[in-house]
Amino acid sequence: MQSISVFEIIKVGIGPSSSHTMGPWNAAELFLDLIKRTKSLQEVDEVFVEFFGSLAKTGIGHGTDIAGMLGLSGENFKLIDTTLIDEKINHIKTSQRLNLGGEKEIPFIYGKHLVLNMKESLEHHPNGMIFKAVFNDGSCLEQDYYSVGGGFVATKEENSIENYCVRTLYPCHNGNSILRYIEQLGLQRVSDLVYLNEESWRSQEETNAEALYIWQQIKECIYKGINKEGVLPGGLNVIRRAAGLNRKLLNGKSYHSMEEWFSLVVNEEKTFNNINKWVSCFALAVNEENASFGRIITAPTNGASGVIPAVLMYSQAFTEHTSDEDVIRFLLVAGEIGTLFKKNATISAAMGGCQAEIGVSAAMAAAGLTEIMGGSPGQVLMAAEIAMEHHLGLTCDPIAGLVQIPCIERNSMGAIKAITAANIAMESDPTKARVTLDEVIQSMWDTAQSMNERFKETSEGGLAIAVNVPEC
Repeated sequence: MQSISVFEIIKVGIGPSSSHTMGPWNAAELFLDLIKRTKSLQEVDEVFVEFFGSLAKTGIGHGTDIAGMLGLSGENFKLIDTTLIDEKINHIKTSQRLNLGGEKEIPFIYGKHLVLNMKESLEHHPNGMIFKAVFNDGSCLEQDYYSVGGGFVATKEENSIENYCVRTLYPCHNGNSILRYIEQLGLQRVSDLVYLNEESWRSQEETNAEALYIWQQIKECIYKGINKEGVLPGGLNVIRRAAGLNRKLLNGKSYHSMEEWFSLVVNEEKTFNNINKWVSCFALAVNEENASFGRIITAPTNGASGVIPAVLMYSQAFTEHTSDEDVIRFLLVAGEIGTLFKKNATISAAMGGCQAEIGVSAAMAAAGLTEIMGGSPGQVLMAAEIAMEHHLGLTCDPIAGLVQIPCIERNSMGAIKAITAANIAMESDPTKARVTLDEVIQSMWDTAQSMNERFKETSEGGLAIAVNVPEC
């Protein structure tokens, strides 16, 4: 088994879903590359894409169709001006033309060239899709893709994550190996070991720079979220709450920049109730941005993208662990814990329910927080175990297929659980723990395999059918 960089688990993304938006977008880009390797974009007469299973059933709410069209248009989700997405999609639909790869305009009729097949699933994975190109000589090119979580894409033959995998000096594929290498090498902290392994991809200086870049993106996302009001798109009429909560917590104090806002937050009353509300505000801000096609940090998925930002911002605003080094070590450890779930279970709600998203993000955040609070390696892993243990069995049942209810509030709950897990671990002796991180990861995977398919991001169970949503 090869290793995954922490920056493949924590990375820049776009809302509302890593598996249902970023995955199909990446698949479309991969298909464009396949066309170029086979013939050329200029030889294409038509392109078809069909989404199956969970991708189809929650596709509209997750923007799967939008991702497919923009990906085929050659747009990059890391670079696109998110304020222009609606305009670009409306142009494709009304003109019934698509600029394939930005190089050739072809006919594109929504419902004919792009289909959401809600009656069928592909055998390999519930997040399946098939792309097809018809060339001017009558020949065809067809490829299946599967969005396997966190924006990663696979075919039956290969997984896109394999392009980023390497063999590290000290491969950590489970919690036990982390502890073993730390003892063997005489290291003090989990992040020390992660630093060594990340050198397989980049220098320590580059690792530090990437982590601080991600932190900057997190801060900008939270700041955008706490300054936007109104109703989230999609038809559920969900009101954005982060801005109102932020305003109430600041008692009307004004600010003109992110730095001024943060200074006000840091100087706010540090009571339990106040801090609890701020953590919720941070998480709500991120996930409201995610729900409206904003740029966020995927950690490890978009549906769970608010947990790590909320906990990291909590540490910066309300604890003494505020240095750049603390930020870096938090993210390194959080990302490493995410790789363990990716390799040994799943981070896809379509495979494992929301325990695979919010549960994993809470485990990651708990571990990162414990690391910078001075926890031992055993306590770091214990914090991750506690956080996941109390998310086992969590279903994914988004109302109307939107990443809004219960997703947005669920990030606030996950952040609070992560902080609690870290505090418990810091006061515990991990050598006396009855459940290990490796055991809880296995339990999560067993639970995922036993979970009814209706509760795996299909909008066919739980809240999704219990709540009456009028058709728009």
